[in-house]
Amino acid sequence: MISLRVAATTASLLFVASLGLAACGSISTTAPAPTPADFQGLATELTIRGVAIDDLVSGDAGCADKILIPTAIGITADGLDQVEPVRIYLYIFRNREVFERLRATIDACARSYVTDPETFETVEQSPFVLAGQGPWAPKFESVIREALLVAGGTGN
Repeated sequence: MISLRVAATTASLLFVASLGLAACGSISTTAPAPTPADFQGLATELTIRGVAIDDLVSGDAGCADKILIPTAIGITADGLDQVEPVRIYLYIFRNREVFERLRATIDACARSYVTDPETFETVEQSPFVLAGQGPWAPKFESVIREALLVAGGTGN
């Protein structure tokens, strides 16, 4: 009688083990798509590339737009070939849909802080937009684009 129980238990364990092994074949070996970074992640991407950021003010959209204010962080930045510090505004949106819906409002907001529309600068990578008065130095702008691309992940 004991050997029948041992055999049944062994058969049950083998069945469960084979199900486990079969399930392993369906596990994805590719990494999930990266989600966008938070502000700290984006700040890290900027600083490791040589952009110094200072004077961070949460809620500083550069204008009085009540929808943009909660998404905005005012930043003073310089470094690389950007010798003079510039005030830039970072807008962080929840996802691509909100980014696309509100993107145009940033241009309207910028009219409040841009002194020369010809040198207005903007870099965008869903869900982020960085905007400010330019001109920005070429390497500085390139590094900002690279940092936003990395931090943006899939943009969702």
